[in-house]
Amino acid sequence: MVVLMVLHAKGFCWGFFAHRMINYQAVFLLPPEMIAFYKPNIDFISAHAVDPDKRRYAVAEEGARHYIDMDRYAGTEIPRAWSKAVQKFSVDTLKMRGIVPWWIQVMLTRLTKAFRDKDVNTILKLSAETGHYLGDAHVPLHTSSNHNGQLTNQHGIHGFWESRIPELYADSEWDLFNGKATYISSPLQFIWKRVEESSRASDSVLKFEKMLNEKVTSDRKYSFENRNGVIIKQYSAEYCAAYNRMMNGMIERRLRESVFAVASFWYTAWVNAGQPDLKNLSRKELSEQDRQEFSELEVKWKNEKLKGRSCD
Repeated sequence: MVVLMVLHAKGFCWGFFAHRMINYQAVFLLPPEMIAFYKPNIDFISAHAVDPDKRRYAVAEEGARHYIDMDRYAGTEIPRAWSKAVQKFSVDTLKMRGIVPWWIQVMLTRLTKAFRDKDVNTILKLSAETGHYLGDAHVPLHTSSNHNGQLTNQHGIHGFWESRIPELYADSEWDLFNGKATYISSPLQFIWKRVEESSRASDSVLKFEKMLNEKVTSDRKYSFENRNGVIIKQYSAEYCAAYNRMMNGMIERRLRESVFAVASFWYTAWVNAGQPDLKNLSRKELSEQDRQEFSELEVKWKNEKLKGRSCD
Protein backbone atom coordinates (compact mmCIF):
# COMPACT_ATOMS: atom_id res chain seq x y z
CA MET A 1 0.00 0.00 0.00
CA VAL A 2 1.37 3.40 -0.97
CA VAL A 3 0.46 6.42 1.12
CA LEU A 4 0.55 9.96 -0.24
CA MET A 5 1.71 12.78 1.99
CA VAL A 6 2.11 16.46 1.16
CA LEU A 7 5.59 17.77 1.92
CA HIS A 8 6.81 16.82 5.42
CA ALA A 9 4.48 15.34 7.99
CA LYS A 10 6.11 17.49 10.64
CA GLY A 11 8.32 20.54 10.37
CA PHE A 12 11.58 20.78 12.27
CA CYS A 13 13.68 23.89 12.56
CA TRP A 14 16.87 23.47 10.38
CA GLY A 15 15.57 19.97 9.80
CA PHE A 16 16.75 16.87 11.63
CA PHE A 17 19.38 16.29 8.96
CA ALA A 18 20.94 19.74 9.24
CA HIS A 19 20.92 19.92 13.04
CA ARG A 20 22.68 16.58 13.26
CA MET A 21 25.19 17.64 10.61
CA ILE A 22 25.96 20.93 12.39
CA ASN A 23 26.86 19.17 15.63
CA TYR A 24 28.80 16.45 13.81
CA GLN A 25 30.90 18.92 11.83
CA ALA A 26 31.47 21.17 14.86
CA VAL A 27 33.40 18.40 16.63
CA PHE A 28 36.20 18.62 14.05
CA LEU A 29 36.74 22.32 14.71
CA LEU A 30 37.68 21.73 18.35
CA PRO A 31 41.25 21.79 19.74
CA PRO A 32 42.97 18.43 20.44
CA GLU A 33 42.26 18.67 24.17
CA MET A 34 38.53 18.65 23.45
CA ILE A 35 38.28 16.53 20.31
CA ALA A 36 39.75 13.58 22.23
CA PHE A 37 36.57 13.68 24.33
CA TYR A 38 34.02 14.80 21.76
CA LYS A 39 34.92 12.54 18.84
CA PRO A 40 34.24 9.21 20.66
CA ASN A 41 30.86 10.70 21.59
CA ILE A 42 30.08 12.22 18.20
CA ASP A 43 27.15 9.90 17.52
CA PHE A 44 25.43 10.88 20.77
CA ILE A 45 26.02 14.60 20.20
CA SER A 46 24.69 14.36 16.65
CA ALA A 47 21.67 12.20 17.46
CA HIS A 48 20.57 14.37 20.38
CA ALA A 49 20.93 17.61 18.42
CA VAL A 50 17.23 17.26 17.63
CA ASP A 51 15.99 16.79 21.20
CA PRO A 52 14.89 20.42 21.60
CA ASP A 53 12.59 20.06 18.58
CA LYS A 54 11.13 16.88 20.01
CA ARG A 55 10.60 18.67 23.31
CA ARG A 56 8.30 21.13 21.55
CA TYR A 57 5.75 18.30 21.56
CA ALA A 58 6.07 17.83 25.30
CA VAL A 59 6.74 21.23 26.88
CA ALA A 60 4.75 24.34 26.01
CA GLU A 61 7.57 26.68 27.06
CA GLU A 62 10.04 25.09 24.66
CA GLY A 63 8.85 26.74 21.46
CA ALA A 64 9.88 30.28 22.37
CA ARG A 65 13.50 29.15 22.84
CA HIS A 66 13.94 28.54 19.10
CA TYR A 67 13.20 31.95 17.58
CA ILE A 68 12.85 35.70 18.03
CA ASP A 69 10.49 37.84 15.92
CA MET A 70 12.77 40.79 15.32
CA ASP A 71 10.20 42.51 13.09
CA ARG A 72 7.87 42.84 16.07
CA TYR A 73 10.44 45.20 17.59
CA ALA A 74 10.71 47.39 14.49
CA GLY A 75 11.77 50.90 15.48
CA THR A 76 12.35 49.83 19.09
CA GLU A 77 15.72 49.06 20.61
CA ILE A 78 15.97 45.64 22.24
CA PRO A 79 18.11 45.57 25.39
CA ARG A 80 20.67 42.80 25.01
CA ALA A 81 20.69 41.83 28.68
CA TRP A 82 17.69 39.73 29.75
CA SER A 83 17.01 41.71 32.94
CA LYS A 84 16.83 44.99 31.04
CA ALA A 85 14.69 43.46 28.29
CA VAL A 86 12.25 42.21 30.94
CA GLN A 87 12.07 45.68 32.48
CA LYS A 88 11.25 47.18 29.09
CA PHE A 89 8.88 44.58 27.60
CA SER A 90 7.84 42.06 30.34
CA VAL A 91 8.56 38.33 30.43
CA ASP A 92 5.25 37.45 28.74
CA THR A 93 5.93 39.74 25.78
CA LEU A 94 9.47 38.44 25.32
CA LYS A 95 8.33 34.83 25.38
CA MET A 96 5.53 35.56 22.93
CA ARG A 97 8.06 37.05 20.51
CA GLY A 98 10.76 34.43 21.11
CA ILE A 99 13.82 34.27 23.36
CA VAL A 100 16.49 32.35 21.42
CA PRO A 101 19.44 34.77 21.97
CA TRP A 102 18.82 34.87 25.72
CA TRP A 103 18.22 31.12 25.96
CA ILE A 104 21.60 30.46 24.37
CA GLN A 105 23.16 32.40 27.24
CA VAL A 106 21.38 30.11 29.70
CA MET A 107 22.68 27.04 27.87
CA LEU A 108 26.23 28.42 27.84
CA THR A 109 26.12 28.97 31.59
CA ARG A 110 24.82 25.45 32.18
CA LEU A 111 27.42 23.90 29.90
CA THR A 112 30.21 25.81 31.65
CA LYS A 113 29.04 24.42 34.99
CA ALA A 114 28.90 20.89 33.60
CA PHE A 115 32.51 21.21 32.42
CA ARG A 116 33.55 22.57 35.81
CA ASP A 117 31.84 19.62 37.52
CA LYS A 118 33.24 17.14 34.97
CA ASP A 119 29.70 15.80 34.65
CA VAL A 120 30.17 13.75 31.49
CA ASN A 121 26.58 12.96 30.59
CA THR A 122 25.45 16.51 31.24
CA ILE A 123 28.31 17.92 29.13
CA LEU A 124 27.21 15.76 26.20
CA LYS A 125 23.52 16.48 26.60
CA LEU A 126 24.02 20.25 26.92
CA SER A 127 26.56 20.32 24.08
CA ALA A 128 24.02 18.66 21.79
CA GLU A 129 21.22 21.03 22.77
CA THR A 130 23.33 24.19 22.75
CA GLY A 131 24.23 23.30 19.18
CA HIS A 132 20.55 23.14 18.31
CA TYR A 133 19.65 26.61 19.58
CA LEU A 134 22.73 28.17 17.98
CA GLY A 135 21.77 26.60 14.68
CA ASP A 136 18.25 28.01 14.93
CA ALA A 137 19.58 31.52 15.57
CA HIS A 138 21.32 31.38 12.18
CA VAL A 139 18.09 30.75 10.26
CA PRO A 140 16.54 33.95 8.83
CA LEU A 141 12.95 32.76 9.22
CA HIS A 142 13.59 32.19 12.92
CA THR A 143 13.78 35.97 13.24
CA SER A 144 10.53 36.81 11.44
CA SER A 145 6.89 36.65 12.47
CA ASN A 146 6.25 35.51 8.87
CA HIS A 147 8.22 32.41 9.81
CA ASN A 148 6.63 30.08 7.28
CA GLY A 149 5.42 32.53 4.67
CA GLN A 150 1.93 32.27 6.15
CA LEU A 151 1.44 36.02 5.79
CA THR A 152 2.50 36.13 2.13
CA ASN A 153 0.96 32.93 0.76
CA GLN A 154 4.31 31.11 0.82
CA HIS A 155 3.39 28.32 3.20
CA GLY A 156 6.13 25.69 3.34
CA ILE A 157 9.08 27.99 2.73
CA HIS A 158 10.47 27.30 6.21
CA GLY A 159 11.13 23.62 5.58
CA PHE A 160 12.11 24.38 1.99
CA TRP A 161 14.93 26.74 3.02
CA GLU A 162 16.32 24.96 6.04
CA SER A 163 15.56 21.31 5.40
CA ARG A 164 14.94 20.40 1.76
CA ILE A 165 17.86 22.33 0.25
CA PRO A 166 20.48 21.26 2.85
CA GLU A 167 19.42 17.64 2.33
CA LEU A 168 20.13 18.01 -1.38
CA TYR A 169 23.45 19.85 -1.25
CA ALA A 170 25.18 19.75 2.14
CA ASP A 171 26.80 16.33 1.76
CA SER A 172 27.67 16.51 -1.91
CA GLU A 173 28.51 20.12 -2.73
CA TRP A 174 28.90 22.38 0.29
CA ASP A 175 32.04 23.19 2.27
CA LEU A 176 31.16 23.57 5.95
CA PHE A 177 34.66 24.20 7.27
CA ASN A 178 35.07 27.73 8.64
CA GLY A 179 38.29 27.58 10.61
CA LYS A 180 39.00 26.24 14.07
CA ALA A 181 36.88 27.08 17.10
CA THR A 182 37.85 30.33 18.81
CA TYR A 183 37.23 31.74 22.26
CA ILE A 184 34.29 34.16 22.30
CA SER A 185 35.00 36.94 24.76
CA SER A 186 31.48 38.37 24.51
CA PRO A 187 28.97 35.57 23.78
CA LEU A 188 26.05 37.96 24.20
CA GLN A 189 27.39 40.31 21.54
CA PHE A 190 28.30 37.39 19.26
CA ILE A 191 24.89 35.79 19.25
CA TRP A 192 23.03 39.07 18.83
CA LYS A 193 25.19 39.83 15.81
CA ARG A 194 24.20 36.49 14.28
CA VAL A 195 20.53 37.09 15.07
CA GLU A 196 20.69 40.51 13.42
CA GLU A 197 22.32 38.95 10.33
CA SER A 198 19.50 36.43 10.17
CA SER A 199 16.92 39.17 10.51
CA ARG A 200 18.40 41.23 7.69
CA ALA A 201 18.35 38.17 5.43
CA SER A 202 14.73 37.19 6.11
CA ASP A 203 13.25 39.53 3.50
CA SER A 204 15.47 38.07 0.78
CA VAL A 205 14.48 34.52 1.72
CA LEU A 206 10.84 35.39 1.11
CA LYS A 207 11.30 37.78 -1.80
CA PHE A 208 13.34 35.45 -3.99
CA GLU A 209 11.04 32.49 -3.45
CA LYS A 210 8.06 34.62 -4.44
CA MET A 211 9.89 35.76 -7.58
CA LEU A 212 10.75 32.19 -8.51
CA ASN A 213 7.24 30.93 -7.80
CA GLU A 214 5.82 33.45 -10.26
CA LYS A 215 8.01 32.03 -13.04
CA VAL A 216 7.57 28.30 -12.44
CA THR A 217 4.44 26.22 -13.01
CA SER A 218 3.19 23.93 -10.25
CA ASP A 219 4.17 20.75 -12.12
CA ARG A 220 7.79 21.97 -12.17
CA LYS A 221 7.78 23.35 -8.63
CA TYR A 222 6.87 20.02 -7.01
CA SER A 223 7.81 16.41 -7.50
CA PHE A 224 6.92 13.11 -5.84
CA GLU A 225 9.46 10.99 -3.99
CA ASN A 226 9.22 7.58 -2.36
CA ARG A 227 10.55 7.60 1.19
CA ASN A 228 10.31 4.21 2.86
CA GLY A 229 7.12 3.34 1.05
CA VAL A 230 5.55 6.74 1.56
CA ILE A 231 5.08 9.00 -1.46
CA ILE A 232 6.00 12.55 -0.51
CA LYS A 233 5.03 15.65 -2.46
CA GLN A 234 8.21 17.68 -2.29
CA TYR A 235 9.85 20.73 -3.83
CA SER A 236 11.46 19.51 -7.05
CA ALA A 237 15.21 19.32 -7.52
CA GLU A 238 14.87 21.84 -10.36
CA TYR A 239 13.06 24.35 -8.15
CA CYS A 240 15.56 23.86 -5.33
CA ALA A 241 18.52 24.39 -7.66
CA ALA A 242 17.03 27.58 -9.06
CA TYR A 243 16.28 28.98 -5.61
CA ASN A 244 19.68 28.04 -4.25
CA ARG A 245 21.30 29.96 -7.11
CA MET A 246 19.14 32.99 -6.36
CA MET A 247 20.21 32.79 -2.72
CA ASN A 248 23.83 33.05 -3.91
CA GLY A 249 25.13 30.62 -1.30
CA MET A 250 23.22 32.07 1.67
CA ILE A 251 22.00 28.72 3.00
CA GLU A 252 25.47 27.19 2.76
CA ARG A 253 27.00 30.21 4.52
CA ARG A 254 24.49 30.15 7.37
CA LEU A 255 25.02 26.43 7.84
CA ARG A 256 28.80 26.87 7.83
CA GLU A 257 28.58 29.75 10.30
CA SER A 258 26.36 27.62 12.52
CA VAL A 259 29.04 24.92 12.66
CA PHE A 260 31.68 27.47 13.64
CA ALA A 261 29.45 29.06 16.28
CA VAL A 262 28.62 25.72 17.88
CA ALA A 263 32.26 24.64 18.12
CA SER A 264 33.26 28.05 19.47
CA PHE A 265 30.55 28.06 22.15
CA TRP A 266 31.59 24.58 23.30
CA TYR A 267 35.19 25.78 23.42
CA THR A 268 34.25 28.97 25.27
CA ALA A 269 32.32 27.04 27.91
CA TRP A 270 35.33 24.74 28.42
CA VAL A 271 37.76 27.67 28.75
CA ASN A 272 35.44 29.51 31.14
CA ALA A 273 35.30 26.36 33.26
CA GLY A 274 39.07 26.43 33.67
CA GLN A 275 39.95 24.05 30.81
CA PRO A 276 39.40 20.84 32.79
CA ASP A 277 41.25 17.75 31.57
CA LEU A 278 38.80 15.78 29.42
CA LYS A 279 41.14 13.01 28.26
CA ASN A 280 40.13 10.49 30.91
CA LEU A 281 36.43 11.28 30.90
CA SER A 282 34.19 8.65 29.37
CA ARG A 283 30.44 8.55 28.98
CA LYS A 284 28.67 6.74 31.79
CA GLU A 285 25.58 4.62 31.49
CA LEU A 286 22.51 6.80 31.17
CA SER A 287 20.71 7.38 34.41
CA GLU A 288 17.17 6.09 34.80
CA GLN A 289 16.00 9.71 34.65
CA ASP A 290 17.81 10.31 31.34
CA ARG A 291 16.49 7.09 29.81
CA GLN A 292 12.98 7.99 30.82
CA GLU A 293 13.32 11.53 29.45
CA PHE A 294 14.62 10.35 26.07
CA SER A 295 11.90 7.71 25.88
CA GLU A 296 9.16 10.21 26.67
CA LEU A 297 10.48 12.63 24.06
CA GLU A 298 10.27 9.93 21.40
CA VAL A 299 6.73 9.01 22.33
CA LYS A 300 5.47 12.58 22.51
CA TRP A 301 6.95 13.90 19.25
CA LYS A 302 5.60 10.88 17.39
CA ASN A 303 2.13 10.86 18.91
CA GLU A 304 1.21 14.28 20.29
CA LYS A 305 0.43 17.66 18.81
CA LEU A 306 2.96 20.46 18.82
CA LYS A 307 2.75 22.79 21.79
CA GLY A 308 3.34 26.40 20.78
CA ARG A 309 4.35 27.77 17.40
CA SER A 310 5.01 25.43 14.51
CA CYS A 311 7.58 25.68 11.73
CA ASP A 312 4.97 24.27 9.32
